[in-house]
Amino acid sequence: MPETRGALMAAEIAEQPEALARLLAPEQLAHVRAVAEAIRARSPRFVLLAARGTSDHAALYAKYLVEVSLGLPAGLASPSTMTAYGARPDLSDVLLLTVSQSGGSPDLVETVRTARSGGALTVAVTNNAASDLAGESELHVDVLAGPEQAVAATKSYSSQLLALWLVVELFRGGDASAAAALPEAAQVLVERRAEVAQLAARYRFTDRLVTTGRGYSYPTAREAALKLMETSYVAAHAFSGADLLHGPLAMIDHDHPVIAIVPDGMGADAMKPVLERLAERGADVAVFGGAASVGQGVVRFDLGAPDVIEELHPVIDIIPLQHLALEMTLARGFNPDAPRGLSKVTRTR
Repeated sequence: MPETRGALMAAEIAEQPEALARLLAPEQLAHVRAVAEAIRARSPRFVLLAARGTSDHAALYAKYLVEVSLGLPAGLASPSTMTAYGARPDLSDVLLLTVSQSGGSPDLVETVRTARSGGALTVAVTNNAASDLAGESELHVDVLAGPEQAVAATKSYSSQLLALWLVVELFRGGDASAAAALPEAAQVLVERRAEVAQLAARYRFTDRLVTTGRGYSYPTAREAALKLMETSYVAAHAFSGADLLHGPLAMIDHDHPVIAIVPDGMGADAMKPVLERLAERGADVAVFGGAASVGQGVVRFDLGAPDVIEELHPVIDIIPLQHLALEMTLARGFNPDAPRGLSKVTRTR
């Protein structure tokens, strides 16, 4: 008997509270603390992040963490400069942080080799401790998400976010206690799938939509767009709230929805003029936000979780958006477990 469409993706979305709890176990925290202390001992002057696909959005989240929490400059690497063009940059006193679900992408492995030869400290964050990327890197953090069978990454993404936050938190001398609320908050959102299904029915026939957010929520907007594209085949365009106002706003109308990720915090304050401009255009807006979210006449999904600090909200905010991708795909008659033309591991050079 064939498995029900979407069963794998749904099951892996539901596993996230347990996966996050594994990362917060004392023995895992001790391991991440050792990695963080090894990084601190090298006193990096710059952080370079390398990733692909979903993991690239986790790396973008880490960029915000590094710049805001550590006060260090950070940038997203372009692996092709080393793998295709043969660049050999001087990476003395640089931390290269690679993020990958499988740890199997040849270009990331080659990037690590090149970076090490250029003097970088290399740290890999993967869901596969036996991967080539983990073996090639000097230090490794296992995100402990467990085997992921659905093509669309879900639990490995939120676990990557938490793992990266832990590295930064322990690097700066914190105790990681702020993350204790995450498993329960994630469970609450997992159990709200039926609410998201109603929103999915609203957008079932759209062929194009926009996702947007600012600050820590911008990576969430990008990941949500990717999930919608790779499962339901909707043309989803992700913009930071600031960039949306610079030109893409012209494409917004009532027939093409906007999904705004606006949990309470400084990012929400920065999104206020964006939501006001969208309202002026009569846009169809769905706000995934907190109690202080702004905007009248919009569809609103309250993310709740008042005990979760702003910089950790992306770890759980992605859950209802994963559900949205799942439910929209099912409503459109497709199978989110096996998107056409895609495989679980993409090998790029």
